[in-house]
Amino acid sequence: MDIEKLIKEKGYIDQETPKGEDLVNAIRDLCREKNAIILAHSYERDEVQDIADFTGDSLALSQEAAKTNADIIVFAGVHFMAETAKILSPDKKVLLPDLNAACSLADSCPADEFKKFIKENPGRTVISYVNTSAEVKAMSDIICTSSNAVKIVESLPENEKIIFAPDKNLGNYVKSLTGRDMLIWPGSCHVHRQFSVERIVELKKQNPDAKIIAHPECEEPVRIMADFIGSTSQLIRFTSSDKGNKYIIATEPGVIHQMKLNDPEKIFIPAPGHDATCACSECEFMKMITLEKIYNSLKYEKPEIILDKNLLKKASRSIERMMEISGK
Repeated sequence: MDIEKLIKEKGYIDQETPKGEDLVNAIRDLCREKNAIILAHSYERDEVQDIADFTGDSLALSQEAAKTNADIIVFAGVHFMAETAKILSPDKKVLLPDLNAACSLADSCPADEFKKFIKENPGRTVISYVNTSAEVKAMSDIICTSSNAVKIVESLPENEKIIFAPDKNLGNYVKSLTGRDMLIWPGSCHVHRQFSVERIVELKKQNPDAKIIAHPECEEPVRIMADFIGSTSQLIRFTSSDKGNKYIIATEPGVIHQMKLNDPEKIFIPAPGHDATCACSECEFMKMITLEKIYNSLKYEKPEIILDKNLLKKASRSIERMMEISGK
């Protein structure tokens, strides 16, 4: 049996994988034995978030991991996140428990097509959202996050022409706030584009005391309805500091786990999608990572994210430029 191939293609789980609390303890034992840390995005399964050393937004997680003396980083997230961790920690071994954990937003901007797009629109500064492949990061002048995108754009001269990729919703949101000349790549996240305005309106009628909070990757009509717009970490902080008691959450509902941990007495309602048979909009890619896959990834130290040294260097420049501007 080719274990490496099975892990790479399927997120292999062997028959000796422990169960229940034994599994949690076994993962922690492996982390101690191998000097490994686990990063979990806020959209991951509850139990995956609970076992992680760090939870949060993708770039912040990679930055935290780079500060540690860990030899191995296990990223419970999607492919571009693990790549970003490798870019910031080139000397550490980075594992992604299931290589099939992709990202519809990152995949909406293929590197070859984006390269052509840049050539067809010369003289523009290329700002790319962190939700991109390493290849797209390497073509970019500056990387941004959903929380600092406005600051990054406003740091440039007012007359500077910009290409913004890959999220059209975040790009249009930033353009509306800055008024800058931005040519926007037409990509989007399949989770954030499927929220139903009509069903959110109906949910608001049923819960008139609820505040609507939304990620800037949402479509414009949803953003217009929102009482607050922010990144996943900003949404978590808002619900914790806000005096309200009930919230309709227009982003991937995995984020509600951290909200409940902070404020168990508050009520959090996932915003509904267009599909009337589904109460919320989950990212199936984020949910691919399980405790069993984390255990096997640690046990076999696979699948490993390996990037060409030249690609690593080029991609890191755009992230470094962002950190110079934003201060983090």
